This record gives sequence, C-alpha cells and structure tokens, in this order.
Amino acid sequence: MNIDRRLMALLRGPRVAFGITVGLGILGGFLIVAQAALAAWMVNAVFLEKAALTDLRWAALAFMGVLAARGAASWGAEVSAFRVAAEVKRTLRERLLTHLALLGPVYTHGERTGELTNTLTEGLEELETYFRHYLPQVVLAAAVPLLVLVLVFPRDWISGLILLFTAPLIPLFMNLIGSIAQSLTEKQWKQLNRMSAFLLDALQGLTALKILGRSREYIRRVEEVSDRFRQTTLEVLRVAFISALVLEWVGTLSTAVVSVGIGLRLLYGRLTFEQAFFVLLLTPEFYFPLRQLGARFHAGMGGVAAAERIFGVLETPPLAAAPEAAGRESPPAARLSPAAAAAVFPLRLENVTYTYPDGGEAALQGVSFTIEEGMQVALVGPSGAGKSTIAYLLLRFIVPQSGKILAGAQRLAEIPAEAWRQWVAWVPQQPYLFNTTVEANIRLARPHASREEVVQAAKIARADEFIRALPEGYETVVGEQGARLSGGQAQRIALARALLKNAPFLILDEPTASLDPEHEAAIQEGLQALLARRTALIIAHRLHTITAVDRVVVLEGGRVVQVGAPEALAAQEGLFRRLLEARNTTP
Repeated sequence: MNIDRRLMALLRGPRVAFGITVGLGILGGFLIVAQAALAAWMVNAVFLEKAALTDLRWAALAFMGVLAARGAASWGAEVSAFRVAAEVKRTLRERLLTHLALLGPVYTHGERTGELTNTLTEGLEELETYFRHYLPQVVLAAAVPLLVLVLVFPRDWISGLILLFTAPLIPLFMNLIGSIAQSLTEKQWKQLNRMSAFLLDALQGLTALKILGRSREYIRRVEEVSDRFRQTTLEVLRVAFISALVLEWVGTLSTAVVSVGIGLRLLYGRLTFEQAFFVLLLTPEFYFPLRQLGARFHAGMGGVAAAERIFGVLETPPLAAAPEAAGRESPPAARLSPAAAAAVFPLRLENVTYTYPDGGEAALQGVSFTIEEGMQVALVGPSGAGKSTIAYLLLRFIVPQSGKILAGAQRLAEIPAEAWRQWVAWVPQQPYLFNTTVEANIRLARPHASREEVVQAAKIARADEFIRALPEGYETVVGEQGARLSGGQAQRIALARALLKNAPFLILDEPTASLDPEHEAAIQEGLQALLARRTALIIAHRLHTITAVDRVVVLEGGRVVQVGAPEALAAQEGLFRRLLEARNTTP
C-alpha cells in the first residue's frame, strides 16, 4: 500500500467531518455560481436595460445573502477541516505511542531519541496541513471546475473548450515541479530529524563536553548542521516559489485568452452582455481551486515526508509479538496470593535462542536453566555473554526465536505481557527517575498506594533518611533522570519502588556495580530486605555480591557453560573460577 492510500485510511474515523468539509467546499462552489449569475443579471439590468435601483432591491438582498452564505460555508469548511486534522493527529499519536510501548526499550535503545521525539511532535504537526488544506483541496480542484464547465458550456461553448483544454496544464506543471519538490522535502525532513537528534545528544552530553573542552567544537557542528538544514529549506522554498509563479502564469494567461475571446464575440454580437459577463466572472473561479491545489501541494509534501517515517515506525513488527488474552485484567501484585504466585514457578528456559534484528551473531544459543520458587539465581559472564538478553526475555520485551520459556505448566508467551509484568519487579543498574517528586517516582510501582506504604518502602530500602533531608522531603522534584540525586540515592529510590510493587519475582541488574563502598553497603541492606522470601534473578557484575545466592549460571558467547552453587563452581576448573581469580588479582 503506497503512502497516499495509508494516509487516506486515516480518514475512516473523521470521515463525517471530512465529508462536511468537502460538502461545504462544493456548496461554496454553487454559491460562487449564484453570486456570478446575480451580479451579471443586476449589471445587465442597470446598464443596458435601464432598470431602476429600487427594482433590484430583492436581487441585491439575495446577492448579500449569497455572500454571507459563502462566508459561512468557508468558515464551516475551515472548522470541520481543523477537526479532521485534529482527530487524525490524535489517533495517530495514540497509535504511535502505543506501538512504541509495544516495541519496547530494545527498539528505542537502537533509535535516536531526538529523532523519535521530532517524529512524535513536528512529524504529526506536518500532517495537519495535509489533512486540513491539501486533501480537501484535491476534491474541490476536481468538483468546482467541473461545476463551472457544466454551466459555461451551454452559454459559451468556445470558452468552455478553452477552459477544458487549459485546465490540465496546471496539474501537469504542478506534478513536473512537484517531483523535484518531493525529493527536496524528503531531504529537508531527514535533515530536520538528524538536527533534532544531534541537538538532543549535545544537550544531554553537555557536562562531558564542558569537562573535555569540546563544547566550542560542538557549537560549530551545531552551526554546520543548522546551516545545511537552512540551505535545504531555501531550496524547497525556491522550488515552491517557482512553482507558484508558473501556476499563476498559466492561470492568468488562460484567463486572458478566455477574456479576449469573450470580448471579440461580444463585439460582433455573438454573445449577450449577460452571458459574456457571467462567463467572465466564473473564469477566475474556474482556475482558483487548481491554483490553490498547486500552492498547497508543497505544504502537503511535508506531511507526506513525515508520514513515511511515521508509518515506518508503525509497521515495525514488535520484537515481543505474543497473543494477548482478551478480557483478562492484570491483577495488582500486592493482592497476589502465595498460591497464585507459586503457579508461575518454576521458570524454565529450554533451548532458547535469540538474535537481534541487526543481523549480528546470536545473543543466545540453546540456553537452558531453571529458576525454582524462592531461589536466587545469579547470571555471571563477560560482557556480551547474553545476560541482559535473558532479562529482556523474562521481562517480555522480546520473545525467543526458538526454544521456549515455561512459567509453571504454561508457556510464558501465553500469559498476557501486562499481566506478567505485574508479577515482576525490575531494578536496573541505572534506574530511570522522572522529573517529578520523589514520592511520585516511588509510587510508579503502585499508583494507588497510600503515603504510609510509600514511606515504609523507603525505610526498608534505606532511603527515608536522605529523602527527609531533601529541601521538600518526599515532595522534592528530583530533576530529569534524577539529576539532583547521587547514584546511590537514585538506586535506593529504585529499590523502594520495587519494594512497593511487592512482586513475587525480582530481576536485578546488580544495582551496586558502580557505587562506592559506603553506598554499596546501604544498598545491600535494602537488597536483603527486597530479596526476603522472593524468587530472584541477579545479573552479577561484582562476584563478591553473589556469595549468598542458591545457584550461579555462567554464560559465555551466548551459551551456558556452567551451572551450580557458587562454592562448588569456585572449587572446579572453568570460567567462573577464572573470573574469581581475575577479580582477586585486580588491584
């Protein structure tokens, strides 16, 4: 399906409003004809038939009524067109956000944040012109000239033929120039995306740029990127102005040809004055919708270029496409009974294989191991061994390409993803904190939790003391990505969030990996409270933190090379022992 058909499919929702827009536009065409007919009759009556002005009062009132009706139709068409564009943007924005959530962090981590943000904001705004102005004008450019031709031919067939044969010249030139404009518009849109991504990267990395003394170099690069976008924009405008000039020239020249022909036939008495004046008044209105289409064609091209990227995101297949059980509501984790929690254990990975879409080597190759209820399992291995991929599988961000994951007696893929995630708490190595209050960040795990429950979770996570020392306590805004907090404080808020969720299964990407000993000790106290009586999978970076786990799974090159208790693995030859020895010899 090409891009135009996909854009037309978006009109299924606001089709009534779009029909009203087109209908009012066509009504405006009829009113133009009525206006021209009344004007021609009144001028003919006054100047040739010597009628008194008092005899034309009802015709004058009718003329004023037509003018008012034409203005009302134009206003109504504009309002309904705005509603069409607003409804399409709202629907498309919801679809985009929903699909991005379905694609998950594995997809967004591979994209540039600034470019995606620009698509969600400026990209959707570009579509407003397409649906509000360009698309209705396509219909009017066909309907109104046809209406004028039907009325002109019976009165002056020569002028009708001139209109019929000159009208296609405007779409012809529009398409010839439009092909150039389209490629330039697509180039402009891609450069705008790159510029947005580059600027966001520069802002997020401003601290590093200042420390490394590279900020001025980045300022020059920002200038270069902006200048390239400026030059491309000027090229687009140049083509648009040339196109508008050509279309105006064709319309004006065609109107002049019709006018000269009418004048000659009127001079030789082959047309009455009323007929000639009526056709002359309608001739500019015949070309006006076509000229408007040409003028709005370039604005519509911006929407088409943005739509290419939007539909590219929407048509990206989810990495975790799994059947959702219709009508099943995700149960709050705090109300899950021990018997219900036990039903999803043991968790078993059986011969699981996964390769990321970039086409590199397999991240996992035939991985198999079991997590029993109440067991704490550590994943150990060098960077790139597949530890994070296993966490993504168990978080339902991706699904195995072969093999299976069983939760109790059923496949994990058969459980609705949203329901499953209510059973899982995830504490990453670098937790994300939103630019809101401390309490709101903790309450993300359970929005309806009471203030007392939030405070209790913070106390267990050893976070309550430093939170109360903040300027506004639990109401302190932490800044974007927790900028106003230290790494240890952010980790303890993440632990409090996981404690508040009260999920039976925990996945921990060792949150103490980058902390100093003092903060590590505080986090470890909170972790012990979090791990009490819960099943856990721990991605281990510091081997001394896994001495108390029940089982260690050692990964290398996407394969399981060792499984066993930490003491047993330390006593035998293998990768785990080599990793321990490397740690002990590190100064």
